[in-house]
Amino acid sequence: MTRRILILQGHPDATLPHLGHALADAYAEGAAAAGHEVRRIDVAALDVPLLRSAEDWEHGTLPASLVDAQAAIEWCEHLVILFPLWLGDMPALLKAFLEQVARPGFAFERGTQASPFAEKRLRGRSARVVVTMGMPALVYKVVYRAHSVRALERNVLGFIGFAPVRETLLGGVAQADAARVAGWLTEMRRFGRAAG
Repeated sequence: MTRRILILQGHPDATLPHLGHALADAYAEGAAAAGHEVRRIDVAALDVPLLRSAEDWEHGTLPASLVDAQAAIEWCEHLVILFPLWLGDMPALLKAFLEQVARPGFAFERGTQASPFAEKRLRGRSARVVVTMGMPALVYKVVYRAHSVRALERNVLGFIGFAPVRETLLGGVAQADAARVAGWLTEMRRFGRAAG
């Protein structure tokens, strides 16, 4: 079964390619080889204004620069988000992007007095979160309990309906040799073929 896949590259540096770009390319190659339809968004190439109030988030207008990105999220059946771990979390530009596109009325509907739980508007979609980091992935999982990835999976993607959400944590990237990187790229191609 073929799927519609959106690859969201969350590295904020557009000046040169990074490991995350190679991982995204490998995922896209695997997905295309399996016949999946693939679209890509590079957050670094977008104008992403910061939200500065709850009023703007709830009732403001989505910036024109993000209309196509929001439509691509609605279009996809599987979302792949790649980003480097910065100060224990996703880069600020990616967070700003998610705050803009996952607004009430699009990603969810607020609960009511009769039913206090939010309606998840993006149900029926799965996701994979791929995070690169300098520290060993095991340290991030055990010592830091992968807190920021858990928050993204549960409090953002899960809250708006994405399930299942799988993760791939790649640690020690600065010291990784060519063989290790090649293994990661092979893994990404495999995930792309499976749309998982």
